[in-house]
Amino acid sequence: MQQNTQKDLTLIFTSIVVISLTVIGLMMFPDQAKVLADQLFTRATTTFGVLVQVLGFACVVLVIGLGMSKYGNIRLGEGKPEYRNTSWIFMFICAGLGSATMYWAFMEWAYYYLTPGLNITAASKQALEMSIAYSFFHWGVTPWAIYGIASLAMAYHFHVRKNKGLSLAGIIESITGYKAHGPVGRVIDLIFLFATFGGLVLTTTLTTSTVAKGLSDLTGLADGFMLKASLVILVTLVFSLSSYIGISSGMQRLAKLACGMTMLFALVVLLLGPTQFSVSNIANAIGLTLQNFIHMSLFTDPTGDGGFSRDWTVFYWLYWITYTPGVAIFVTRVSKGRTIREVVLAMILGGCGGCWFFFGSLQSFAIHQFVTDVVNAPAMLSGAGGEAAVSMLLASLPFGKLLSVVYFLLMLVFLASHLDAVAYTVAATSTRNLREGQDPSPSLRLFWCLMLAVLPLAMLYINASLNTLKTAVILTAIPFIFILMVKIWGLLKWLREDYAAMPAHLIEAQSARLAQGTACDTEQAPRQARQGAPKTLENLQ
Repeated sequence: MQQNTQKDLTLIFTSIVVISLTVIGLMMFPDQAKVLADQLFTRATTTFGVLVQVLGFACVVLVIGLGMSKYGNIRLGEGKPEYRNTSWIFMFICAGLGSATMYWAFMEWAYYYLTPGLNITAASKQALEMSIAYSFFHWGVTPWAIYGIASLAMAYHFHVRKNKGLSLAGIIESITGYKAHGPVGRVIDLIFLFATFGGLVLTTTLTTSTVAKGLSDLTGLADGFMLKASLVILVTLVFSLSSYIGISSGMQRLAKLACGMTMLFALVVLLLGPTQFSVSNIANAIGLTLQNFIHMSLFTDPTGDGGFSRDWTVFYWLYWITYTPGVAIFVTRVSKGRTIREVVLAMILGGCGGCWFFFGSLQSFAIHQFVTDVVNAPAMLSGAGGEAAVSMLLASLPFGKLLSVVYFLLMLVFLASHLDAVAYTVAATSTRNLREGQDPSPSLRLFWCLMLAVLPLAMLYINASLNTLKTAVILTAIPFIFILMVKIWGLLKWLREDYAAMPAHLIEAQSARLAQGTACDTEQAPRQARQGAPKTLENLQ
């Protein structure tokens, strides 16, 4: 019952102390903070860079291998799936989109054009073609494979093994034996909480800066700290109220509507813009991405400085890794009754397809405006800034002002729904004895809503550079490398114990029976597999 829950005061107090010291340090020593951030970013990505790149590539191999093997037929829980295929896949596409994504979808190619990977000459024709290919790479197979392997581990833990605890500490307890409420579990909760803040800093700051610049161009308001802070405070207050009064279902519907409108926005840009050029550019980019995938995955630049890999590939893989706990829980909740193969295909094909369409449409339009000398986005990065380039690109569209308003409104809705969801997750993490079906207290959710706005406000106050924002992600994400490796090891260990001795046709037969709702198979079949492979179908009954 709700009255049996308790606020985790130790976790809350520790978090407040660390966040407060960070905010005070940023505001009192802004210049020193930027220098320190650059140093920490270089040191962290140099130390862990190769490990992160190899881990990302290994996730691709593992996920595809599991999907194609006999283990792909394992069904994650009994009964028919709750959602239709189209709705289910659309949920995964939405999981890969967000407020900051809308900035990258217009501007990411410009960064790669000026500082390309694979030792390509900067600002060359090849760099321009590879710029969108690298964008597809960083929002393509590897990040969705990272999501996929983490999600399969959580879903197997919860639906097949029937272990308790739909949480990061819960699955680590099931794998290692370290108690979720013990010292190790407490450390994992802290890591999760700080990583959540780290990822949110980049998302909130980048979104707010982009919207503030757009509003300034549309209305004439001064694009300064006050406007940016006002946007953060407004979004925080509105959706703190939403979280407090508990209209989460309405927020979820609004978020889904925003995802649908985002894909519609990409379609409108594709149709109103240079359609033939965009389609040709997208097809060419997919070809270059697939052709160079292995090289891009393992490009460490040992004879050079390795700057591109550290600044982008390693950063992105860590950025995606920080979101794996939340995505894994989400995928587990919506994928009961699905097979491992279905989850793999939906995440890889659905996730990649959605991101590639969105990025391909917006970036192709931006590239076309660049080659036709309408908007020189790369030049603006070192001058007026990427946010100004986004405003100019929107203004150059037919019905530019209207589409600008829609674009900035979508960014704010995405940010607000993200804040609402993160506040709920952090509140749940900092509540003891929270049972299935219970929610953390409204006052605790309100507290975290306000706290989540403090660190981004400090970053906006010091006018933090992109590298400073990236550092916030990198430092909080590094522990997740090892947590993800533990989850992968646990999943492989469970699969070996439960199904290694079971022939493929019996796994398929068990899956078919579970699809009809015969729940007895869920626990019996894995146990029998550990004791010895069943020889006949009757053993599964």
